[in-house]
Amino acid sequence: MSTPSTTSRPDLRGLVLPAALLLLWFTATSQGWVNTKLIVPPAGVVTVGLKELANPDFYWGIFQSLWRDLLGFGLGGAIGIAVGLLLGVSPLADKLLGPTFHTARQISLFAWLPLLSALVGTGDASKVIFISFSAFYPVVLGTLEGVQGVTKAHLEVAKVYGFTRRQVLLRLIWPSASPQILGGLRLGLIYAWLATIGAEYLLVNDGVGIGSTVFKGRMAFNIELILFGLLVIGLFGNVFNRAAAYAEQYLLRWRAPASH
Repeated sequence: MSTPSTTSRPDLRGLVLPAALLLLWFTATSQGWVNTKLIVPPAGVVTVGLKELANPDFYWGIFQSLWRDLLGFGLGGAIGIAVGLLLGVSPLADKLLGPTFHTARQISLFAWLPLLSALVGTGDASKVIFISFSAFYPVVLGTLEGVQGVTKAHLEVAKVYGFTRRQVLLRLIWPSASPQILGGLRLGLIYAWLATIGAEYLLVNDGVGIGSTVFKGRMAFNIELILFGLLVIGLFGNVFNRAAAYAEQYLLRWRAPASH
């Protein structure tokens, strides 16, 4: 007896709350329940958004934000993996560098901005360094957690089989720690995007970038532009998160599925 085939359908339940909020927003502004100079109508945001989308400078700003974000994430992620592996496999490095690292990560990231701006100015260099810092810490912690999760029993088995240090690192530690490393990279990517917007907003120099768009809206008290900028920021953040989740799932496809 054949069972009826089921067609997978997209789960739209996540759209219920945004749709309800949009309806409430539209109703409140159209019925005059709120001050529309502060809580602007949705149509005003759409109008400003269409105007921005027709402006080539808007796309140049997106490009500037993306390259700063990806470069900073790449640098911070690569250095973070290296430092995490070093702290995890070397007790000496953990004793020498670990206390300094764990103390430094308690400092708010935005507290570094005045120092960075004083040392390297408010240009792209300080922005990229700040973004790298933001990605660095979660990647180090994820890598360190993964390395420390390798059991002594596995290390003893590797020793029995005569693994070299290189083989232990590449054939035991790296595969075992890869889920935590990828989790740290995923979190680092999100933090890097938040840092990109924060750096562009606070280190205004050339006025180019999505964060700078929000800043210009604030200076001009253009609520519509601010809201449009926030929507774009949220959209790209969601894209980054979904892309990272897909990449993580793809790279870990070699793992055996969990048994039920």
